[in-house]
Amino acid sequence: MRTQTLRAWSWVHRWSSLVSTLFLLMLCITGLPLVFSHEIDEVLLHQDWKPAAEGRSLDLDQVLDAALSRHSGGVPAFMSFDEDRPVVNVTSVDPDGAAGQYTFQPVDRTSGAPAPPVSGHPVMEFLLQLHTDLFLGLPGMLFLGLMGLMLVAAVVSGVVLYAPFMRRLPFGTVRASKKARARWLDYHNLLGVVTVAWVLVVGVTGVVNTLAVPIIAYWKDTALKELTEAYDAPAPLTERSSLDDAVRRAREALPGMKLQFVAFPGSSYSTEHHYAVFFHGETPLTAHLTTPALIDARTGELAAVAPTPWYVTVLSLSQPLHFGDYGGLPLKIVWALLDFVTIVVLVSGLYLWFARRRTARP
Repeated sequence: MRTQTLRAWSWVHRWSSLVSTLFLLMLCITGLPLVFSHEIDEVLLHQDWKPAAEGRSLDLDQVLDAALSRHSGGVPAFMSFDEDRPVVNVTSVDPDGAAGQYTFQPVDRTSGAPAPPVSGHPVMEFLLQLHTDLFLGLPGMLFLGLMGLMLVAAVVSGVVLYAPFMRRLPFGTVRASKKARARWLDYHNLLGVVTVAWVLVVGVTGVVNTLAVPIIAYWKDTALKELTEAYDAPAPLTERSSLDDAVRRAREALPGMKLQFVAFPGSSYSTEHHYAVFFHGETPLTAHLTTPALIDARTGELAAVAPTPWYVTVLSLSQPLHFGDYGGLPLKIVWALLDFVTIVVLVSGLYLWFARRRTARP
């Protein structure tokens, strides 16, 4: 490699690393507990709640009526389902209230009585929001996405620079007899190359995750609308058909899939005239892939099944992969160990930069 080319790659590696290192350190440090968020929440927020009755299950219309009876004037927006307990979560909105204000009600499906909500621990919720958007919403997400691109540039340029370095020393060599700066350079290079594949996977999936809001918005404005363009929308919806029947017809259209949530007519994930019934698969991989069936809210008939576009599939797979949430606890432990090694690489990179500046001073 020519000296000029080597200097260009060195410049890319140095400045992409320096610009992003502090933010990447924050992401790695907050990411460590977030890898085990499910396990931590289960220990810290364990509840001994039991359903009011055994062997009994209200239909979804009864559950919805029970929830709305406690929220006078509320309009249903979403209905989701707990995986580990017979609880249906009903989200409703006050049509005369402020935009974006929702009422969330967990309902015991065996009785219609309120159930205790399940939420993350406040500390974990704080770490998640810091890790996701720096408490800045979409601008924070996009900024962290830019830092993720800087990470990818630093990793690629680091691999390019390590190639000629390996011609002088065998792979994995640590010059223990040299000064501290040389030893840390060897550790930095070795650990960086060993973790390069994992860092690229986490970095790229992290960038994809920061685009979640525009990706979902684009999907709703294009693919979802295209399914109902031919739908002859009548007058505004004043009366809905049975929700329970709508979900049953959606199940018939998507057999072998698990019910995830329902978006009511007029909500952000549906149209003005349809129930959008979302399902996901049963395997560790397909559990993160959703497919909605649109049910005509007047007639209760199936209107369309919406195939998931490739960009939504990429997003759905990136989110769990980013935190190692595919292979259970063993994979999470591997993710955490690699995260710790990446912290060492980042800190050693900062040390090498400061040490070089100190040495270069007259």
